Amino acid sequence: MCSMEVFLMISMLTIEPRYQETDKMGIIHHSVYPIWYEMGRVKYCKDMGLPFHVIEEKGVMLAMYYLTSTYLKPTLFGQTYRMETKLTQLTKVRLYFEYRLYDDLNECVHIGTTELIWLNKDLKPTNVSKSHPEIYDAFLKATAS
Repeated sequence: MCSMEVFLMISMLTIEPRYQETDKMGIIHHSVYPIWYEMGRVKYCKDMGLPFHVIEEKGVMLAMYYLTSTYLKPTLFGQTYRMETKLTQLTKVRLYFEYRLYDDLNECVHIGTTELIWLNKDLKPTNVSKSHPEIYDAFLKATAS
């Protein structure tokens, strides 16, 4: 299988939970984490020099295939968190990201992963290294720095 394990570039994002993201106990609701993951991916692409909207303007999209969330400690309204996003595996058709959320004591409170598939404008899986080599090369370059 043509895949590459990567961990080099880490994108940082500050998360300040909004009150509307909490449940009755004041804990961040589980439905919020995938939104934060998306924010992390968008920031990752921007940090690597290929903004997300540019990727989509070129006619390819990333569709969610698989997602995990591991809740190590409650995340709370009124706290500030640091989310680290990194690309953990790259293939010609899929991207795998990991997201780690840290509290103000630098303790990891949450870990998430996503597996995304490159789709063309007809919503069919595509080998991005062939259909859009400039996009694939940008991800390769970001992981080699």
